[in-house]
Amino acid sequence: MAATSPLPRWAPTPSPSLPLWRRWGGATPDATAGRGGGVNGGAAAWSSSSFFAALFPWTRRRRVDDRPAAGGGGAGPAAFDGVEVLPSVAATSSSTDVVADPGVFLTWEDVRVTVAGRTRGSPPVRILDGITGHARAGEVLAIMGPSGCGKTTLLDTLAGRLGPEMNRSGVVLINGRQEKLAFGTSAYVTQDNVLMSTLTVREAVHYSAHLQLPDTMPAPEKRGHAERVIREMGLGDAADTLVGGRVARGISGGQRKRVSICVEMLTRPRLLFLDEPTSGLDSAASYHVMSHIARVAAREGMAVVAAVHQPSGDVFELFHGLCLLAYGRTVFFGTPSNANEFFTQSGFPCPHMRNPSDHFLRIVNKDFDEENMESSKANRKTAAEATEILTNAYLSSSYSEKTANEIAEMKGMDGAPFRRKEQASFGTKLLVLTKRSFINMHRDIGYYWMRLAIYLGIGVCIGTIFYQVGYSYSSIQTRCEVIMYTTALLTFMAIGGFPSFIEDIKVFRRERLSGHYGVAEFVISNTLSATPYLAFIAVAPGAMLYYLTGLTRGAEHFAYFTATLCMCTLLVESMMMIIAVVVPDFLMGIIVGAGVQGVMMLNGGFFRLPNELPKPVWKYPCYYISFHKYAVQGFYKNEFMGLSFPSDQLVEANVTLSGVQVLREKLQVEMGYSKWVNLAILFGMMVAYRMIFFLIVKVAEDLRPKLRGMRCRWPK
Repeated sequence: MAATSPLPRWAPTPSPSLPLWRRWGGATPDATAGRGGGVNGGAAAWSSSSFFAALFPWTRRRRVDDRPAAGGGGAGPAAFDGVEVLPSVAATSSSTDVVADPGVFLTWEDVRVTVAGRTRGSPPVRILDGITGHARAGEVLAIMGPSGCGKTTLLDTLAGRLGPEMNRSGVVLINGRQEKLAFGTSAYVTQDNVLMSTLTVREAVHYSAHLQLPDTMPAPEKRGHAERVIREMGLGDAADTLVGGRVARGISGGQRKRVSICVEMLTRPRLLFLDEPTSGLDSAASYHVMSHIARVAAREGMAVVAAVHQPSGDVFELFHGLCLLAYGRTVFFGTPSNANEFFTQSGFPCPHMRNPSDHFLRIVNKDFDEENMESSKANRKTAAEATEILTNAYLSSSYSEKTANEIAEMKGMDGAPFRRKEQASFGTKLLVLTKRSFINMHRDIGYYWMRLAIYLGIGVCIGTIFYQVGYSYSSIQTRCEVIMYTTALLTFMAIGGFPSFIEDIKVFRRERLSGHYGVAEFVISNTLSATPYLAFIAVAPGAMLYYLTGLTRGAEHFAYFTATLCMCTLLVESMMMIIAVVVPDFLMGIIVGAGVQGVMMLNGGFFRLPNELPKPVWKYPCYYISFHKYAVQGFYKNEFMGLSFPSDQLVEANVTLSGVQVLREKLQVEMGYSKWVNLAILFGMMVAYRMIFFLIVKVAEDLRPKLRGMRCRWPK
């Protein structure tokens, strides 16, 4: 871990504000005094019943006891002061907080990962080549190396998140057994901070706590635990700030990273994987975050594996183990202090006053070999040559042998098996997800509010252009045009919320991979939260254009009109859910969704009457799977049944056409069932689309491990 000398050679002049004894002796006296008190009023400030405050966060007033306690006194909870660090080995061995059981041991031997070449016939591309190592309970292992060396790939391999397109070989064991990582036993913080941008930091962590923590834990305890995690990550001052993103500005990128870590550490997992946990953080914040993670790992017996790009000297000292990679090969595995010795023995000593991590990466980074050779006057080795020397030296060194012996020792330990932790019930998850989704839709102006403004404007346009169409013979065609244009445009505009839904899908994928909830909870909660908004944006413009144009009066007719509009928009959103999971790029998804709706619109029975459609393909089956058919025919029945119109005087004078004649002869509407059957069919199609989305996600989850197993060559 630390160097043999109490003052590392790369350390700057000791600062009075950061005494060196703090590193080994824990926190400062001021910080220790400031840790008194628990979660009280601050935890209770956020209440699940405060629905109005959740919808309008600017109306909330921060409580005094939510703010960091000044001077460490008082009853208010103390904020994370950034000086809580991992205690020394002697301190941790005698501390009663450290778990006594062996904990979890993660080992991997001769792990190799390849991916198929870009062109047919080309050899596979090697990403990892014979990586061996281990991670102990209560310790932090850092995976380091230059960009593209395979850090994230190794992390994905250990966490079981490699894609099926990658070939793997080797042995990965947890406590000497091949175990499947279950909810609560492991957590993975990805490099991308996928969070719901419309929530505040406090709301994001609190909602996640209610999703992950079991129902046996009372709600005040969940909120209190969430508040503690927020303070521990130094987010107390930003707790009521929006996360921000596409819609509005919010917290910084470094704070988003800390929120992501907060969410995954709520369950105190036994295995924690971190991909670039310090990216976007300054040196002080990086040290504070990593020191807290190291302290929690020691206290909880948690094994932490972190892919770190380039840590500062202080952060580097926190690591118990170092796995240094260079272009898929192991340069060194062992303690950081042994890494210094190894590089010195191999002919690459670390200069005085230089951060060892900077030195290691400079030696093995060959991206700028040509530039360095041109600018260097000394006869120095290139990074490619240095990497070859170091990898060969490590394989034949005592450090490699020591790693193999430690792995053999860990395999013999009888660690506790991994069991899925208890989490919230289906009903609790559904309630929390519905509320969170409802708030997200309310705050995201692009989800429904922008669409409502467009709908109202279009409603005024249609109502004034087709004002009071009357009951003449020409009004038959006019009514059909109003109905078809309204159906086509309002459903077509439903794809306007696709970018917002794509963001929801990203959050769903991350939380689903982490095991927070299932597909059923997401589909049902999305439907429940979206229905009130869709009903409102169907009723408001629908009422405007319905009465301005003079369509058939009556409460039943208007109720059917708005219900069908609402069902059509729900159906289109269900269809876009399928497109979102197949085509995750929002621009491509909008293009595909518009194309699918355009084809369905052509077969709806308006632009070409049903009997005139070409029977192959266009009528069978396209005409019958187009939702426009059932929507338009239901609208026609709702509009023309019970009305009568004068016939075309140029063809037949003094003759009256009934609404039924118009439906059968002019519009070729199927009259074997009522308009309510059309509405029921639309509802069934909406449910079917959501079930297809459910099946696609479930089948993809089931096939993913099977495809991975078919391409994987794990020895028995």
